[in-house]
Parts: sequence; structure tokens; C-alpha cells
Amino acid sequence: MKQTHSMQTPLARVRGLGSAKSGLSHWWHQRLTAIAMVPIMVASLILVAQIGMLDYQGAIDLMANPLAATLLLLFVLVGFFHAALGLQVVIEDYVSNEGARMGLIITVKMISFALAVLSIVSILKVAL
Repeated sequence: MKQTHSMQTPLARVRGLGSAKSGLSHWWHQRLTAIAMVPIMVASLILVAQIGMLDYQGAIDLMANPLAATLLLLFVLVGFFHAALGLQVVIEDYVSNEGARMGLIITVKMISFALAVLSIVSILKVAL
């Protein structure tokens, strides 16, 4: 019988946990969202500066523009997704208890999702 040497622990072999390439996917998503946030952030800052110089009705009229609303929706979606990915990495790196780590990651994802939905509803309420 030929013996193979593995870097996996016996428990990992039993669980079937190995390289699922999820780390690479996570890394790529984080980098892509960071790159996407650069132009979105610049455009959003310009938009917010324009809104700040308008009166109430002017701000509402600007937000009724589909381009402005789409830009802010992209900012919210990409921003919250990127933030949740970053917080997950911090939690994975610094929380050693597996149960606490999983609970915190789930909590971060749920809060990010809830805040993203709240932001989207708020933008659409103003835009429509």
C-alpha cells in the first residue's frame, strides 16, 4: 500500500475541507470592488457637492435624474459589498473562536445587506 503525505490534518481530510479556491475568489472580489469604487467615489463626491449647492427642490430634481440615482445606487451596492468583504477578512484574521467568528461574519453580512436595502429604498423614494 502506497502512503501519500498530505499537508491536511486528519480532521480536514474527514470533513473534506481543502482548497476550495474560495480565498482566491474573495480576494478577486475585494480587488475588483476596490477598483470599481475609485470612479464611482469620484463621481459620487461631485454629485454630492452639486446637491450641497442646491436648494431642496433643486436637490430633488437632480436626484430624479436617472444617471444621478444610478450612480448613488452603484455607490451603495459596491460600497457595502466591498465593506462586508473587508470586515470579513478582519474578522477571519483576528477572531480565533470559530463559533464567534462565524457569528460575527453572519452579523456583518446581515447588517450590510439591511443597510444597503435601506439606502436603496431611500434613494429610489427620492428619485421616483
